[in-house]
Amino acid sequence: MIRIPRRSGVSPPERPRRARRWRTASALLSAGVLVTSLLGLPAALAVDDSSSASAPAASGGAETAAEPTAQDTGRQTDGTEPAAGTPVEAEAETGTEDGSGSRPQDDAGTLTAPALLRDGTGLYPRVLRLEHSGEASGRVLASVVTFEDGNGLGAIYESTDDGATFEQVGTVADPESSGGKGLCCATLYELPQPVGDLPAGTLLWASSAGQDEDDRRMSLRIWTSHDVGRTWSYLSSCATAPNDGGLWEPEFTIAEDGALVCYYADETDSAHSQKLSAVRSYDGVTWSDPRDVVASDWPEDRPGMPVVRKLPNGTYFMSYEICNPGGQYQCVVHYRTSPDGWDWGDPAHLGYRPETADGRYFRATPTIAWAPDPGGDPDGRILLIGQMLLNADGSTAEGNGSTVMVNSSNGEGPWTAIPAPVPVPDAQPDYCPNYSSPLLPSADGTRLLEIATDWDGDVCKPYYATAPLG
Repeated sequence: MIRIPRRSGVSPPERPRRARRWRTASALLSAGVLVTSLLGLPAALAVDDSSSASAPAASGGAETAAEPTAQDTGRQTDGTEPAAGTPVEAEAETGTEDGSGSRPQDDAGTLTAPALLRDGTGLYPRVLRLEHSGEASGRVLASVVTFEDGNGLGAIYESTDDGATFEQVGTVADPESSGGKGLCCATLYELPQPVGDLPAGTLLWASSAGQDEDDRRMSLRIWTSHDVGRTWSYLSSCATAPNDGGLWEPEFTIAEDGALVCYYADETDSAHSQKLSAVRSYDGVTWSDPRDVVASDWPEDRPGMPVVRKLPNGTYFMSYEICNPGGQYQCVVHYRTSPDGWDWGDPAHLGYRPETADGRYFRATPTIAWAPDPGGDPDGRILLIGQMLLNADGSTAEGNGSTVMVNSSNGEGPWTAIPAPVPVPDAQPDYCPNYSSPLLPSADGTRLLEIATDWDGDVCKPYYATAPLG
């Protein structure tokens, strides 16, 4: 992914400002800059050498891990296979017959218009609907990263009308992200059950802090709120770098055994340009048992940007990107599953690439959401979005920056393309347009809220809109 260098007094960020201080030259080459032909390098050669690999079963459980090799056996050059069992034609779940869709309309049949969440810099948005917060349950909360006078801040917004309007209700001001120290990639999470002394409904906000310090030692710092986002207190750090490598993109879930799990992208292991790691805690304060979740046998691969959702059948579903030094499958979106939120199988297995029946796929910065099925199917639907939409041959697809993919089979088989509520048709390799756009279905699964960022002049601003989901 592209991380944003933040130096004192720089707000809003210059456009496009892509570089930051990378650990090694290979890390620079494999960063999420999404360049398809960087220095003429070929695509990753780490491919799955097992012809029997298949997508995980819908009944749950981690997928069978295959042994990746450094030889090209004629499979996908991003090192993984598309989801197995994809038929030639997909049954359209929503949208038009060809899956391309058209711009959503409101009940009156007119086009819905995205609105500004924040009239200023607002990066890496996140959104959730409170479900465990007593009288506040049903409210929608959102967060963005912003900067004032060189200080990195988390701006917290609330909607009491299911995403029709928002107002700012809180700010997370971490001293470790002040004075130009750096702030990136914040997440927002509501505890669905108690963890130690933290009651259900506790809000967690976590970020990558300290990226721009000299001789940096980054950390993933967690803050809590017990008043629906109005005030925040520091809780703990789920990871602290042992060297000047980066720690990025924290993500939370509650594992089957009740542990709070923190997933993140990890640049601190000299054997990997970047890998996905996880730690867990039973009280939210003490973190232990670090483990690799996705760690390629090819050191240049850079899995990152994990997002995890628990499905109704008990399976945990993770989306992420894998960047490498170029080629058609640079930063392609992948997924894998776990039966318990902790054991994801062999870390060297790179996962599966979600695709439509005609081979379209997402590049970079994925997020996922689960939506109930209005027709009553207990499996519901998985919703997926990425920064760019590509055709099977790697060219930019129609609907780029304006498409969501839907799957009603727990991730198996083909995905169907539908229009995104917030269209960003000029999405490109940049840290702003359609970058890590969160999705939030309505409680009944009939509507979809999205927050997406885009340039307004030289300012990266967050926009939101709700569209029919069907």
